[in-house]
Amino acid sequence: MKKRTNKILLSVMTLVVTAALCACGGGKGDESSAESKNSSETTTTEAESTAQGTAVKGGEVTVGIAQDLDSLDPHKMVYAGTKEVLFNVFEGLVKPDKSGDLVPAVASEYEVSEDAKVYTFTLRDGITFHDGSAVTAEDVKYSIERYAEIQGEGSAFSIMDSVEIVDEKTVKVNLTEGNSEFLANLTLAILPQSNEANFETQPIGTGPFKFVSFTPGQSFVVEAYEGYWNPELPYLDKVTFKIVADTDTAVTELQAGTLDVWQYLTDDQVATLTSGFNILQGNVNYVQALFLNNSFEPFQDVRVRQAMNYAVDKDQINEMLFGGKSHLIGTNMIPAFSKYYNEETETVYTRDVEKAKELLAEAGYPDGFDLVIRVPDNYKPHESTAEIIVESLKEVGINATIQLDEFSSWVEEVYTGRDFQATIVAVDGTLSPGSWLEKNPSDAPKNFTNYSNAEFDETYAAALATVDDDEKVELYKKCQMILAEDAASVYIQDAANLVAVNEKLDGYVFYPCAAQDMSGVHFVE
Repeated sequence: MKKRTNKILLSVMTLVVTAALCACGGGKGDESSAESKNSSETTTTEAESTAQGTAVKGGEVTVGIAQDLDSLDPHKMVYAGTKEVLFNVFEGLVKPDKSGDLVPAVASEYEVSEDAKVYTFTLRDGITFHDGSAVTAEDVKYSIERYAEIQGEGSAFSIMDSVEIVDEKTVKVNLTEGNSEFLANLTLAILPQSNEANFETQPIGTGPFKFVSFTPGQSFVVEAYEGYWNPELPYLDKVTFKIVADTDTAVTELQAGTLDVWQYLTDDQVATLTSGFNILQGNVNYVQALFLNNSFEPFQDVRVRQAMNYAVDKDQINEMLFGGKSHLIGTNMIPAFSKYYNEETETVYTRDVEKAKELLAEAGYPDGFDLVIRVPDNYKPHESTAEIIVESLKEVGINATIQLDEFSSWVEEVYTGRDFQATIVAVDGTLSPGSWLEKNPSDAPKNFTNYSNAEFDETYAAALATVDDDEKVELYKKCQMILAEDAASVYIQDAANLVAVNEKLDGYVFYPCAAQDMSGVHFVE
């Protein structure tokens, strides 16, 4: 048996997270740092550092978020933005840290059988829910089984055989087949079964912050949980996540001092914040792409899909929106998964207008065709990306127009209903490398692009099944190259994430998954 206690490292993953923090300067004796601090100018840096002064307990901050929460029930939430916020309220048996390691949360330790079929967890001593009640093995069993039922067939939980209570402190998760990546799925929120009737209105978790209020379209408010199992966290007394749907309005609120934190800024927006903020630079750790509906007649021909890849000017998108700070990609995985990421996919296509025209003519579209690109309204850079792509496609004869959708409508019609020709969005995954590719198997419920490739299906299934990590790496890299060469979609970038943080704050960190962790954020004096 393999045992992990203090720091649970997901053995199948080697994450190199490029995101880092900026701060006001170096040590107290650093004159240049002090000079920068006193100037109150907004600074941008990629280096992780320590803010001058002492961390202060207490205080309140307001964090701007771009979209409403789709559910307060963590087992039913879909939006990545909701996951980022609820990360502060709920925890699983394990949880990710900023490096992508899985660290103890509700569980204090775990064991994995050699065949990766049995995961055994020991519950943390004295851990409680926000209502003060003890977390029990029954709550853990209930939470896992409920989440698995909600996820349904075709999810990672389709191979779960049973959840077994060994004793009051020990729970086993038994799988029907070995899966060395399954631990990442057990970050699911552990909930008190006694609160079942109130999951959507009065959420209760085990995280560093507890729920105070939710006003749809306006705000989600949390306060520090004094009974949190880590007595050092959180620092802040209260955090208000304020919903600001328009990015330009958010920038105005930053300038006015009514927001302390806002992420996903463009270079141009950063330039307007001339004082009072540090700009932290990381990556969003999402795959932004022009996703193609492979059932749309032109895209049924691989030559047309390849032409789209030759036509789109990724460099221009990166330079115009992010000052060249994004990581351009060629497949449906983020570079942070360094061991599994196939960097060779980045060079499968380079911009070549004549090659694109040639492929279109071969496919029977010498004069191009009309195309509607649907774009959700929750992230301004998607709309800007679409505008650049429209101009790129004009050069090869494709007449593209943009349809801007309210985000919930986009989810219902495009992502769920698959009613689109092409769309620009960013998709995420979990700390399981397979999750980043799970939307591509032919029969996958989440295959919203209607992509179908028998070789991909076979390779992906083999990658999931093996417990040999070297073999898993090889197979996942092959999956990525299949997506690139078959031009499943036009993969663009893991976009730069420029975050404005009040210069009086320190401790904001980036994660390789959907999380805006406020537990370590603090004021300095």
